[in-house]
Amino acid sequence: MNQEIKPLNVLIKGLLLFALFNLAIAAWQPGVGQFSLYNILYPGRERLPFGENPRQSYNLSLFDLDAMFASHVIAGTPKADDEFRVVIVGDSSVWGTLLRPEETLAGQLNAEELNACGKTVRAYNLGYPTISLTKDVILLSYAMNYDPDLILWMTTLEAFPLEKQTSTPLAAYNEEKVRELATSHQLRIEAGDSNFVKKSFWDKTFIGDRRAWADFLRLQIYGAMWSATGIDQAYPTGYEKAQTDFEADESYHDLTSPLSEDDLAINALESGFRVAGETPMLLVNEPMLISSGANSDIRYNFFYPRWAYDDYREIMLELSERNNWMYVDLWDIVPANEFTNSAIHLTPAGENMLAKKLAPYVLENCR
Repeated sequence: MNQEIKPLNVLIKGLLLFALFNLAIAAWQPGVGQFSLYNILYPGRERLPFGENPRQSYNLSLFDLDAMFASHVIAGTPKADDEFRVVIVGDSSVWGTLLRPEETLAGQLNAEELNACGKTVRAYNLGYPTISLTKDVILLSYAMNYDPDLILWMTTLEAFPLEKQTSTPLAAYNEEKVRELATSHQLRIEAGDSNFVKKSFWDKTFIGDRRAWADFLRLQIYGAMWSATGIDQAYPTGYEKAQTDFEADESYHDLTSPLSEDDLAINALESGFRVAGETPMLLVNEPMLISSGANSDIRYNFFYPRWAYDDYREIMLELSERNNWMYVDLWDIVPANEFTNSAIHLTPAGENMLAKKLAPYVLENCR
């Protein structure tokens, strides 16, 4: 009789323990990224994890900030006394679509071997694909944990439309962090924002949140292939070049001329400067492709009609002067032939032009 009951007892106890484990995970919410093989068994990655073809890129997209930063080299690099630490936030142009890590803005600034106030400049690439000021503020707030000496915030008009602020997955899956920024740094967020991915108590259990745990484990596994090859994105042999011919279309996000501050997420910029606090931050209007093709008298590129972008540049100049922000407008420093598959993605040579333009600003802000 006892031998017949024993397996049932074991099964019941196992189910109870598993249920308790799930409840503990939901109540504790440890965050999958608190444990990582990067910077321990593998080197830290030069850029935040992002990828749509993991088998080719040994990389994948996940939205747990702890896991993302734990995989990055900045998390495993104690700041030396002679290091002048520069962090760079922005979109896919900073992250480096189609570029190898050493070809990105951060990589090329490091190749300049700059010396600022007797310290070696070390730039860290904290850019992330998708264009949203709010997404940038999220990453900037996390970057402050690593004691930067200077922040380069690379941005462009497409990051400013109000509807883009929380629609990016990194914001949508991190409602708690965004709400925290709203409380601590006056980031303006609607109470009932429908873009946020709501999590029930069940969704926070190990079973309910198994996708996040699986992504975290896959990122650890891909670390072995990445560290052996240095590949962290797919590099196609050919790609479609950025569009240079356009329809006679002046539309931009259902906005009308003239563009005003109320049309844009200026509050997110203000929140970003509050996050930076006493740390110097240079706001950079990043280079973009200026087309000379069909209807280029109406549109600069795929993203922007001329009227909207011209109004935006005037707004940015006025804002920076009014708020005493460090700001530099580098919109036209790179020729059209040094862009790749997008009006904001640069070739290695284009990134080199940008790095050389920014180097003096880095040196001016050492302390």
